[in-house]
Amino acid sequence: MKPGPPPKTASRAGSLPLVGSEVAFDFTNTASGRGHTSHQDHLQSAETVIAWAVHAKVIGAVDAEVLRAAVSSDERLAARMLNEALELRDIIHDIGMEFSSGRRARDQQVDALAKVHADCIARARLTNHGGGFIWTWDARSAPVEVILGPITLSALTLLTRSDLSRIKMCQGEHCGWLFFDVTKNKSRRWCEMEVCGNRAKQKRHQSRQRQD
Repeated sequence: MKPGPPPKTASRAGSLPLVGSEVAFDFTNTASGRGHTSHQDHLQSAETVIAWAVHAKVIGAVDAEVLRAAVSSDERLAARMLNEALELRDIIHDIGMEFSSGRRARDQQVDALAKVHADCIARARLTNHGGGFIWTWDARSAPVEVILGPITLSALTLLTRSDLSRIKMCQGEHCGWLFFDVTKNKSRRWCEMEVCGNRAKQKRHQSRQRQD
């Protein structure tokens, strides 16, 4: 039986643990328990997208104030920000799911990510930074791209420069959080040992007690 829509829960977008080791995965981890009754989604509005972006240091406080003012006075912009954020999150999550399962990402998934990246770069400029250059966006002229642009860059950097076997999904029951395993021997299993790891230990302990 297909689970019904998840109950509305208070958003923790501005305080979620940032344990993905990459901005792109911290972004996908704004939802958990996908496909289960325990599903929680913390991106519920444009305001929560902005709150997460500040928390993850994708944007600073000044840009956040500009964006909050913009979405509060423009419902269409607010809807676009939320919808495009959710679409990008699904794309990155689907790609991460494939690699965490030992499969290659499908071409249509990678093409979708590349398209979002191209759309964001079209609104960006190269800015001198620390003796080099970085892509930057103006919050007033590119209010959606200033958030989504750095996330797509993070995702593409993973795909082009990283050991893709290090992309993993938390083994916690109905968790679904993604992370990039930076341990030397690729031994990481949990998003957070204190949360999913401990729950698994407690479940094993209870199972042994029932068998005794």
